[in-house]
Amino acid sequence: MATQTTVAAFLDELASSSPAPGGGSVAALAGALGAALTTMVCAVTIGKKKYVDVEDDMKKILRTSEGLRSRFAGLVKEDAAAFTKVMEAYALPKENDLQKALRTAAIQGATKEATLVPLEVMKHCIDALALTKEVAEKGNANSISDAGVGALMLHAACEGAALNVKINLAGVTDSEFVGWKSDEVESLLRTSRVMAEETRSIVAAKMGKR
Repeated sequence: MATQTTVAAFLDELASSSPAPGGGSVAALAGALGAALTTMVCAVTIGKKKYVDVEDDMKKILRTSEGLRSRFAGLVKEDAAAFTKVMEAYALPKENDLQKALRTAAIQGATKEATLVPLEVMKHCIDALALTKEVAEKGNANSISDAGVGALMLHAACEGAALNVKINLAGVTDSEFVGWKSDEVESLLRTSRVMAEETRSIVAAKMGKR
């Protein structure tokens, strides 16, 4: 899996005919990349005399962003595993009514689980975007473009994860679950768009002064 191999090997696996890892894992990986860039901006800010007033803030953000990076990395693997469970459920026998009922229940349970993984990615993207905005505002101006790329990656992760939530919800028959999660997705998307745009504006303003 992506958390245990090289970038090249992951890309080869992604480009293969294997259905997993797929878009959900890529969304989680994009989140990890965005969080890593936030950590990077913190790292190049800490210890600089010019930024001594924000050093404590940067250290705190760094610890939090590293926690998010680790979680995103774990979700790369979890998304692929969740999709595999869905495929295994579809492969269950359906020779009689009992088997059909058990298979249907397994498919529904696995599909709901597969919905929750990218939804967690979306939630973490919001947390990570808040940190990226703060490092764009306070961090080393020489790395302002890195903060901007971090925000773009996190928003892309959120948008990508939303697609995976939606495609899984299409296969769920529990209307209450579908309605609840659909509303949550749209709320998270709106928040992500606003936060990414706020950081983009900060980056553009600072780069305009350079």
